[in-house]
Amino acid sequence: MSSLRPFCLTAWMAAPAAAVLLLLAPAAQAQTQAAQATPAPAQSSDPTSASPSQTTVAARSSEQRGVTSRAIDKVKEVAKSAADIFNRVPCLPPKGGSKAMGSLPHVAGKLVAGQPVVIVAFGSSSTAGFGASSPEFNYPNRLAAQLRRHYPTADITVVNAGVGGEDAPEMMKRLQTQVIDVHPDLVIWQVGTNAVLRNLDPGETAKLVEDGISRIQAAGGSDIVLVDPQYSPAVNQRKESAGKMVNLLGKVAELRHVGIFPRFEVMRDWHENQAIPVESFVIADGLHMNDWGYACFAQLLGDDIIRSVGQIKLGVNVPGDVRTYRPM
Repeated sequence: MSSLRPFCLTAWMAAPAAAVLLLLAPAAQAQTQAAQATPAPAQSSDPTSASPSQTTVAARSSEQRGVTSRAIDKVKEVAKSAADIFNRVPCLPPKGGSKAMGSLPHVAGKLVAGQPVVIVAFGSSSTAGFGASSPEFNYPNRLAAQLRRHYPTADITVVNAGVGGEDAPEMMKRLQTQVIDVHPDLVIWQVGTNAVLRNLDPGETAKLVEDGISRIQAAGGSDIVLVDPQYSPAVNQRKESAGKMVNLLGKVAELRHVGIFPRFEVMRDWHENQAIPVESFVIADGLHMNDWGYACFAQLLGDDIIRSVGQIKLGVNVPGDVRTYRPM
């Protein structure tokens, strides 16, 4: 898994700012044309006086400049906070390595063909982004930004289908409408945490997940990556159940030939091997990740996806650097 690559701040800030200016340009142009079409008023002997139309145009122009300035400031603020998030604690992969995710043929095929790529992030509150300070910092949005940087010519959409409090039984009820009917190229299924917290049988959860994977594969063969529970104080209070859940999800992934991102082991490595305090990646409830936790999770997951896609030789339409990775 590759280490963190620097954010391209200039390009990232310029794109949203340019979009804002383009949105504002038609209104400004219309005002200019209206002002040019209006006959000039007679010169007043009072140099401090101005016609109502001149006053209105000036006020609107000033207001428009204010909107533009505020929008650009917002872009700069978000960009700075995104860049700063790893300055206090770097995002590093586990030193011991992890099992390869495997190739993602559907995603790779779409990239080669220059076709849009659709990813569905399916899960509960840590997919929805509970604990993040803003939507920009939930893991699906961070992942989307990373993949778009690595594949700049690709049309990549990441759909956030996370609903807080759910686990496999509730997720199965919306699997058809929110996953299968979307026809995704990749499904990232985060599951198991709430089952542990509710003391549900890990074996029953694993059976439901296996059934869900079978339905997704039968419907169109989307690539699938499972994400197991997070390492956090609330989950660790049920250590035995959490351990069984992690092991069973790994076995399901192996049996059904799908990928798995070992979130529990990755987060445990942050604390036990990298000596990062738990409060540096988990919020005060002892369960949900904070901005840094989501950002590092997304970064490492994205690195695995990029590496897995790179295992399939890509065509010339895809930037060459996507095939370059450093194994975890």
